[in-house]
Amino acid sequence: MAEKLKIIPLGGLDEVGKNLTVYEYKDDIMIVDCGLGFPDGEMYGVDLVIPDITYLTKNASRIRGIVLTHGHEDHIGSVPYVIKQIAAPIYGTDLTLGLVKLKLEEHDLAKKADLREIKPGVKFSVGCFEVEPIHVNHSIARCVALAIRTPVGMVVHTGDFKIDTTPVGCEMTDLTRFGELGREGVLALLSDSTNAERKGLCPSDRVVGKALDELFDGCGKRLIITTFASNVYRVQQIIELAARHGRKVGITGRSMENMVAVSTELGYIKIPEDTLLDMNKLKNFPKEKTVIITTGSQGESMSALYRMAFSGHKQVEIGAGDRVIISASAVPGNEKTVSRMINELFRKGAEVCYRDIMSDLHVSGHACQEELRIMLALTKPRFFMPIHGEQKHLRAHAGLAREMGVASNHIMIGDIGKVVELTKKTMKPGGAVQSGRVLVDGTGIGDVGSVVLRDRKHLAEDGMLVVVVSLSREDNSLISGPDIITRGFVYVKEADQLLDSMRMLVVETLDACENNNITDWATIKASIKTALTSYLHKTTKRSPMILPMIMEV
Repeated sequence: MAEKLKIIPLGGLDEVGKNLTVYEYKDDIMIVDCGLGFPDGEMYGVDLVIPDITYLTKNASRIRGIVLTHGHEDHIGSVPYVIKQIAAPIYGTDLTLGLVKLKLEEHDLAKKADLREIKPGVKFSVGCFEVEPIHVNHSIARCVALAIRTPVGMVVHTGDFKIDTTPVGCEMTDLTRFGELGREGVLALLSDSTNAERKGLCPSDRVVGKALDELFDGCGKRLIITTFASNVYRVQQIIELAARHGRKVGITGRSMENMVAVSTELGYIKIPEDTLLDMNKLKNFPKEKTVIITTGSQGESMSALYRMAFSGHKQVEIGAGDRVIISASAVPGNEKTVSRMINELFRKGAEVCYRDIMSDLHVSGHACQEELRIMLALTKPRFFMPIHGEQKHLRAHAGLAREMGVASNHIMIGDIGKVVELTKKTMKPGGAVQSGRVLVDGTGIGDVGSVVLRDRKHLAEDGMLVVVVSLSREDNSLISGPDIITRGFVYVKEADQLLDSMRMLVVETLDACENNNITDWATIKASIKTALTSYLHKTTKRSPMILPMIMEV
């Protein structure tokens, strides 16, 4: 019987974030990336979304390690939740591990974790897997792809990447090594599909540097610049421009402060002497001589820029003397919140520069079609599996692979929890494992399920109505009430007639139950709920959540 390598995506397909891929051969399991996602508009009250790792916890004794390709939240965010249940070494580059360590400290797990630094070109073993990190460009420093040598053959897992021929702060993606691996023989390629629909090449980050320089040049206003905190090289560009134009720099926003601290310590951000100042000291300089680098590129309600826009920041008050630069694009789903923040900044009198009016203020960190073709051409894989993207991206990437000569029956679009079995000659489905999403709400992990979400959605859309009645312990006759309490349904002071009609209906329902010798409280509650639901739908076309409460007297 042919030896089989199992590849199981537990996240990162047909959704945003939660990248987690399982490689399994006999008794050895290796996890690649361990990310989280963010809630959509209907996940009321949910803070984070992490992959369901039930399959991994059941096989914890076989897990030999977790290998991280880079330090973005959608690739490292679930690490604290996973290592609470799985004791396995964590491999990553120095910056990636620095960011992981910050997350673990927040969860009081730093002492428990076994963090092991990796470097591009230096091979290491995780169980039966020999892993070689390969340097790639992305929108965060120290990213790697992985060449994974397995007993079945070599698998190349690109992680998130682009091919930037003039990168900022590092060398370009190591195309030479990918070509060498292709000549050696690649059994399967798993490749980033995020920009598979975009034609051409992804622009270089140096394009952004030029655009920012133009906005610095001759500007007589305070500059407030927001970008993704993880974009270390973008932050470095801003700091260098500030020094060149004789401006002092202040940093605000927790994630930005943490990223700058870690990156500076590791040498990825180099700050010229006397350029960086505490935000409180920045006030002592003329506005036109200062730059503030802040969080808030996605319009997050607790971010520093959002608080500035809505007059909630303790140290910065936005006004006509400010030029606000948003050096980022809105993540799908965040467009409304970003637009609302921009409108408020304009209302405050600030000049706002953003991608819609100046396209070079941000470039993607993901490969476009020509770069994806180059990766396919260099590695020459026998089998291909697109990863990291929605269904439309995965399908587009599969189409590119066919154009590059990969046979249609050698291409597989995976699904969350669906096992892909690889042998030296075949690639086919191999069943499924438990998978899905786990919702994190505050300190609760997984205690918010579909029923709770359904109730929250119901409450948000139609409100709630509580009916309180007191019944006699002896004969179930009505002693007091019914009292009706509403939240999010109607404004009580203007709905006296409706509330009176509901009270009368409840009394009639209780009389009917008494006449029919119905004494079971569950049946009485159900009767009240049914009567009110029908009445309110006819009169108001609304369906609030109705909660009958019976008190025994």
